[in-house]
Amino acid sequence: MIKELPKVYEPSESEDRIYKFWLDNGLFNAEPSPDKKPYSIVIPPPNVTGQLHMGHAFDDTLQDVLIRTKRMQGYSTLWMPGTDHAGIATQIKVEAELRKEGLTRYDLGREEFLKRVWAWKEKFGSRIITQLYKLGASCDWRRLRFTMDEGLSKAVRETFVSLYEKGLIYKGNRIINWCPHCETALSDAEVEYSEQAGKLWYIKYQIEGSDDFLEIATTRPETMMGDTGIAVNPNDERYRHLIGKKAILPLMNRPIPIFADDYVEMDFGTGCVKVTPCHDPNDFDMGKRHDLEFILVIDGNGKINKNGGKYCGLDRLEARKQVIEDLDKLGLLTKTEDYSHNVGTCYRCGTNVEPMTSSQWFVKMEPLAKEDLAAVRRGDIKFIPERFTKTYTNWMENVHDWCISRQLWWGHRIPAWYCKDCGHITVSREDPDKCEKCGSANIKQDEDVLDTWFSSALWPFSTMGWPEKTRELEYYYPTNVLVTGYDIIFFWVARMICFGLEQMKERPFKEVFLHGIVRDSQGRKMSKSLGNGIDPIEVIEKYGADALRFTLITGNSPGNDTRFYYERVEANRNFCNKIWNASRFVMMNLTVEDFTLPEKLSLEDKWILTLYNRLVREVTENIEKYELGVAADKLYSFIWDKYCDWYIELCKTRLLDGNDKEGSECAQRVLGHVLCGTLKLLHPFMPFITENIWQALPHKGVSIMVSEWEKPDERYEFPSAVAEMEQIMEAVRVVRNRRSEMNVPPSKRAALTIVTKSPELFAGAEPFLKRLASASSVTVADKTPENADSMVSCATDAAHIFMPLSELVDLEKEKERIKGEIAKSEKFAASIEAKLSNENFVSRAPEAVVSAEREKLEKTKALIEKLRHSLEIL
Repeated sequence: MIKELPKVYEPSESEDRIYKFWLDNGLFNAEPSPDKKPYSIVIPPPNVTGQLHMGHAFDDTLQDVLIRTKRMQGYSTLWMPGTDHAGIATQIKVEAELRKEGLTRYDLGREEFLKRVWAWKEKFGSRIITQLYKLGASCDWRRLRFTMDEGLSKAVRETFVSLYEKGLIYKGNRIINWCPHCETALSDAEVEYSEQAGKLWYIKYQIEGSDDFLEIATTRPETMMGDTGIAVNPNDERYRHLIGKKAILPLMNRPIPIFADDYVEMDFGTGCVKVTPCHDPNDFDMGKRHDLEFILVIDGNGKINKNGGKYCGLDRLEARKQVIEDLDKLGLLTKTEDYSHNVGTCYRCGTNVEPMTSSQWFVKMEPLAKEDLAAVRRGDIKFIPERFTKTYTNWMENVHDWCISRQLWWGHRIPAWYCKDCGHITVSREDPDKCEKCGSANIKQDEDVLDTWFSSALWPFSTMGWPEKTRELEYYYPTNVLVTGYDIIFFWVARMICFGLEQMKERPFKEVFLHGIVRDSQGRKMSKSLGNGIDPIEVIEKYGADALRFTLITGNSPGNDTRFYYERVEANRNFCNKIWNASRFVMMNLTVEDFTLPEKLSLEDKWILTLYNRLVREVTENIEKYELGVAADKLYSFIWDKYCDWYIELCKTRLLDGNDKEGSECAQRVLGHVLCGTLKLLHPFMPFITENIWQALPHKGVSIMVSEWEKPDERYEFPSAVAEMEQIMEAVRVVRNRRSEMNVPPSKRAALTIVTKSPELFAGAEPFLKRLASASSVTVADKTPENADSMVSCATDAAHIFMPLSELVDLEKEKERIKGEIAKSEKFAASIEAKLSNENFVSRAPEAVVSAEREKLEKTKALIEKLRHSLEIL
């Protein structure tokens, strides 16, 4: 049964209703089925207390396109939803709320503070999920997971304990990245490097027992209280005689050894390097190699500790100023140079990180990385685009051990208990009540929690029930593809591969589809500091979800950043209106409800069916190759240009001819067939409007979402019909262009004489030429008309077309109009030439202004020539 669509498309009035219809009918639900192939994607879990930003909208739209396509292709599709507890981010938000009450987490204590965080999670945790509803995300919401729910917490503990038992997790005193603002350790992947302007200070260290000095260049004088050595290159002739001797550490008056190490670059600074093992990763390695003393001088708050002598209690930057001032007073500061260098900052708050030695928990990455790299090199896991394979392997070949402990309260608490009597560490799957070594009950659990990315690394299999053996895990794992931004390839992708291979003995996904960042219209990254963030929900409320989704998909290619323009959203809202109005027109002219294609097809039917057949093939192939932007562009072009602007117009003659019932019904069937099929192809990209229209058309099944994906049909390939139709369309185009050049309105009709070697084709095209080229009559001839001199002509490869000039324009009036335009343009050109011949103007005006005037003159001269040519024709 055909339903009438409302006159105006209003997404705000239908999208929520349609989404509820999908939910109520369980259309997103995934169930393992022996009769279907599995297809699964796990959603990159957004922060539980976050809200949807344009990056989420982009990422989730890409996933939804893939899931909806595979669902229609008959797969049992699982799109696993969930949220991440986001340790640092969530704890910072709750602590900020506490500060409004004049409290800190320490005032509440750990247990009460965690109750506050859980309450915060319950209050705001569903916000981003409801926002994903607005976007049209077709996740199986019954399976919604949270990284700290009971099942995932069990998976986290099982992984930690099993890796510990294999010797792949250990506790050690190593150099780590520390954020003084967040007051926690960070992994290497959580440190972002930026170019910062700094200084290079040259400081004199006296040689012990001598009046000689060594000059050291450093960017961090505030750490020198922790110096325990001076390194030189063993091949540096300048310092070879000093190797084995000692120097006196300024300000602390402590002797430190001078030694040789290949790490030192002879051409940097003075070729001598102060070595502070507790505050630099390279110095840490040298300290281990040369058995140096390790002296920590900066604490977790970024302040100098008691090992810093008189500077104790000063902030590290304040200490830097004081140290420089004191060195200068002692005559030990020889010079200062400007120096730009890469400085590590916290990915979360932007504070400069402090490298320092600390007792932390680590994952031994080298053994895990070997299997990871082997899987990628074998092609078991493919990166799209392929260029990211090299980026990934380069990073994994040089990966360091992963610091997984965080000095937070919100997160998975490390399952390790310290015995206060014998010092043994008990790591257990269950909470122990005594030390496993000495049996003492005097044990205490580690205060730290695990890095958020530890639980996220288990996401592809923990969400499906691991460590239990579940139907879902057996059927849907490994997942088919991971869709994520290239910016978290090391944070998340690498660790999922490592843990999937280690725990499941199977890759977590077969392909990794990487996309870029959504930037603003100026190409800048969206951020709070710039104030250029765009709320996708606001865009949806104004333009509709489909317009936003289509904007994010079109014009984008895998792995590349994309710019967001409101103009494109408006254009895609117009595209929705075009589809709606075309569908309304078709439905208003339907008297048939069966869109089975007739055997007898007209030329235009064969043309559109061939193009539609090609569209089905190409869009399907593009989606398979993750060329979603290309697929969307092809759909746009076909619907707007081929179907709406051409085919519907070509059909109007048959539709409106009351004496040709057979022709009318044939046009209706083809119109309906192509419309329904195109809506299916468009559905993954624009789910709401396609469902809305599909429900109004004659259809089988409950929803377009579970209708069968279109397949190419070789029976409807008519290449010769396409070539012929293109000849007719080109004739229409050149006539329209010629009339436009002469400012002839469409309402003014003129006779066409067509000289061609394909007379039958153009004779049969008379109805099209009358409707689309404003022809009053069409005459097909084999030679040029005798009165061609009084005609306007235009040509295509297949035809030479003539129109009586007198039928197009009032000759005298048109001549006068063109003469007036020429005079006006010549006057304008003369004024520009006068300006350009003025030496004062040319010499004093900016080059850009002069160039603009010259360009303006060239364009005006070209216009005059064009007008003179038109006058000559007349």
